[in-house]
Amino acid sequence: MARVRLSVAERREELLNAAVAQIQQRGVAAVRIADVAAALGVSNALVLYHFSTKEKLVAAAFTHAADGDLAHLRKLLGRRTSALRRLRAAVRWYAPTGSAKGWRLWIESWAAALREPALREVAGELDQQWKAALTEVIAEGAAAGEFPCPDPKAAAWRLTAFLDGLAVQMTSYSGSLSRSTMLTWTDDALARELGLERAQLTASSR
Repeated sequence: MARVRLSVAERREELLNAAVAQIQQRGVAAVRIADVAAALGVSNALVLYHFSTKEKLVAAAFTHAADGDLAHLRKLLGRRTSALRRLRAAVRWYAPTGSAKGWRLWIESWAAALREPALREVAGELDQQWKAALTEVIAEGAAAGEFPCPDPKAAAWRLTAFLDGLAVQMTSYSGSLSRSTMLTWTDDALARELGLERAQLTASSR
């Protein structure tokens, strides 16, 4: 059966989705242009027409996947409720036990970024956007008197570093901690950074 003719934007999205899947399956180092082409039943030349090198394809695929998670984070943080409720919802979603899909891809990108400048630049920019989004809402809650956090930016950095570290552990050593333990630790970390008791944090979600 003949393939449906796609617009340039549709074709790029198809290629990026396939690249994300292949990277998650094979890893950044092992994935090839040929793997992405084979997954879609297209030629290597078609992939190279849209992304002239593997490095550009990988960087674009990572951006494509991370942008989706960033959009969802901003949706959670933009809800019409208290900053504390928004932060807890966002952090529990972002945590390794949450429903964010990009952990394996993020970890792959961190490793590959040590050797690939293009991916390092992209990953660094996206990481800053995560921290900036959290910083903004922490600052909003502190200004409103919801919690006594004196340095929202530092709190956002420490919190994301904690969650990133847990994600590496949980992805590398699946099953080493229970979901309930992970969520308890996540709440503890958030409460600590906001200057609250854990009971105050959990009460905010009732």
